[in-house]
Amino acid sequence: MHEHITDALKTPQLVRLGGNLVVARFETLKIYSALAAVRTLLERGTVSPGQTLVDSSSGIYATSLALACHRYGMRCHIIASTTVDATVRAQLDILGATVEQMPPSASLRLDQEARVRRVRRLLAERPDVHWMRQYHDDIHYLGYEEFAGVVASDLGVDALTVVGGVGSGASTGGVTEYLRRANPAVRLVGLQPFGSVTFGSETFSDPDAIIAGIGSSIPFDNVRHELYDAIHWLDFRHAMAGAVALLREHAVFAGLSTGAAYLVARWLAARSPERTHLVIGADTGHRYVERVFARHREALDPSALKPREIFSLDELEMPWSAMRWDRRAYDPGPGQPLSI
Repeated sequence: MHEHITDALKTPQLVRLGGNLVVARFETLKIYSALAAVRTLLERGTVSPGQTLVDSSSGIYATSLALACHRYGMRCHIIASTTVDATVRAQLDILGATVEQMPPSASLRLDQEARVRRVRRLLAERPDVHWMRQYHDDIHYLGYEEFAGVVASDLGVDALTVVGGVGSGASTGGVTEYLRRANPAVRLVGLQPFGSVTFGSETFSDPDAIIAGIGSSIPFDNVRHELYDAIHWLDFRHAMAGAVALLREHAVFAGLSTGAAYLVARWLAARSPERTHLVIGADTGHRYVERVFARHREALDPSALKPREIFSLDELEMPWSAMRWDRRAYDPGPGQPLSI
């Protein structure tokens, strides 16, 4: 018996997809980070009970923060991406969150920049509001210690590879950082859409890309590049192929970032049968029904797909490239956008 719905939602469903392939499928992954962040801020006295917490989100974090605020008696204000759908918006409204949704933009970069500018104006207008800064405050790493404990208990930490979207950096980076305390050899493979600045694909354009949460058009301080052993860049059609295949082959209904992770992990699993590959399934597939699952007959055959293995970012090429990262830092160089 749980005291609050967040206790039930935060724990993933671990499903074995094959001999050395497992998915951790969440309803919404970021409940772990939102709960720990709000609880820690209250314990430190950084925020007070009933205070308003604000952040910018494209969907998953918005729902997670609203649920955490519901649990801990806080007010929630979301500056929502234009991509937040009616289902998420209705949940936020009923949970008591106030929502400002950005109008349509010419690009996700403009959408992200507009959201951050609005947050800054709100803070100037209302000094009582606390900005959660999910992209930059490493307090969001704390919640993934519990998830790492679940993984270690059920799968162990020997010959383990974690595969998932980079996103804000806290989820895949956080769980792997905690797992490596038990075994530094745990590997982390991060996923990026083309067009993301996080790992240097910003010069590419994928008009169909709606892979929310795994890339960014502005740098995130919470991304610790030195945690990643390898990076895979995939376009929309490859992520779609993985999402449809995951549902068709294993009856797991999950989002587009999970589909991308599944496609990468099944390719890795075939090449390294001695290792267990854990797919991070960040959310369900509900917000991708029209753009992905209703078009399932268009999906590519995943068994016919493989990445172009490259050795430098100069060789990066659509639709799927893979590169050893070897846990090194990343300097985007002059002329790149600064963290907002």
